[in-house]
Amino acid sequence: MRQIMSIVTLGVLLVGAVAGCSRGGTTANANNTKVRKHLLTSGVISVASADSHSLALMRDGTVWAWGSNVSGQLGDGTNSSSDLPVQASKFTEAIAIAAGGSTTSQIVVSSMNSRGDGGVASQGHSTTVDHSLALKKDGTVWAWGDNANGELGNGTTNSSNVPIQVKDLTGVAAISAGDPSFSVALKKDGTVWAWGDNESGQLGNGTTNRSNTPVQVKGLTGVTQISAGGYSFCLALKNDGTVWAWGWGLNGELGNGTNSSSLNPVRVKRLTGVAAVAAGGNHNLALMQDGTVWAWGAPSFGSSQGTLGNGEDNERSNIPVQVRQLQGIVAIAANGENSLVLTKDGTVWAWGDNISGQLGDGTANSSNKPVQVRNLAGVTSIASGPASGFAQTKDGAVWVWGDNSTGRLANAVASSGNVPVRLSSLSRR
Repeated sequence: MRQIMSIVTLGVLLVGAVAGCSRGGTTANANNTKVRKHLLTSGVISVASADSHSLALMRDGTVWAWGSNVSGQLGDGTNSSSDLPVQASKFTEAIAIAAGGSTTSQIVVSSMNSRGDGGVASQGHSTTVDHSLALKKDGTVWAWGDNANGELGNGTTNSSNVPIQVKDLTGVAAISAGDPSFSVALKKDGTVWAWGDNESGQLGNGTTNRSNTPVQVKGLTGVTQISAGGYSFCLALKNDGTVWAWGWGLNGELGNGTNSSSLNPVRVKRLTGVAAVAAGGNHNLALMQDGTVWAWGAPSFGSSQGTLGNGEDNERSNIPVQVRQLQGIVAIAANGENSLVLTKDGTVWAWGDNISGQLGDGTANSSNKPVQVRNLAGVTSIASGPASGFAQTKDGAVWVWGDNSTGRLANAVASSGNVPVRLSSLSRR
């Protein structure tokens, strides 16, 4: 099970996606031209991606989506999948987006091993069902897509292929979407609210009861950032520089020195003076105010890909450990099996799994410590997608690398590419 919620200012990514779409017929070509003209005129300011679909937030406040639409996660009023971006129906004034996912699968959790670590012994995948979130400038949250666990927050469990408003939630400052099937919102007053699936306590309200309307995460105030993780857990950064976590914790995801889940927020050990957090699959990152990066958790589902970046392949840690050789970091991003960081000199470094070239170093070799992503300089923002990476440079160009099996890299490469490829020919800049 994997969930990706990467958001980055990518002014030309969606335009590149349109250019890569291949459809026959005069009508399709006309639609391509119309969409491309809109994208070039309005411009994309952020992108969010889950396993089966992606979203783009436009400068005019509209939301566009492409990919699978089995559960209506594209929000265009249909359940037809599309490799061409389609507009979420009648939705404007958006200022933030998030994409979450869930897989109808059976997870078998192994017993504690000799090291005291919980793990996942096996996982059977079938259909991926995703949902989408958007925050409007009036502080309301809207959702669409799968709703089997109440992740749309409208008081029902009925899926929707058009945006519907999350009930009783106003004054929201930030949103995040998790896997499996839950959503999180940070209000302007510093409180955190969550809804959807709650099997592992990821709603943080002291129960395991799912909720189809928002419930308040217990005991959290003064929160400045949230990040929902890839398997039923969530992080919150407080204004005092501490980090708190709740939900699934059998692989040390909560960072509190145990391998136990928690129904309420617990403080992550060793961390003060934190500037940002990023939740991955079964691991997490924290960027410190001094520019160092710390990680905790484990490789996703028993892989041995050096997810913590500390020089050990199958290392697991239920307290944060420092990522090797990193200083002067200004941004972090994490996904299921690997991580990215941006340095103040504009270079990008990555570590973890590399089967699809997602480390961008020209190889398919995984790495348990950071390696430099090739051919990138002057980078201003980064994001990670499913086995892929994204970077935007100060000249407005977007660079992509990694897995492109579903066209998530805007068809810039074939099935995968292990070095960044520039997507700038259609940039409006």
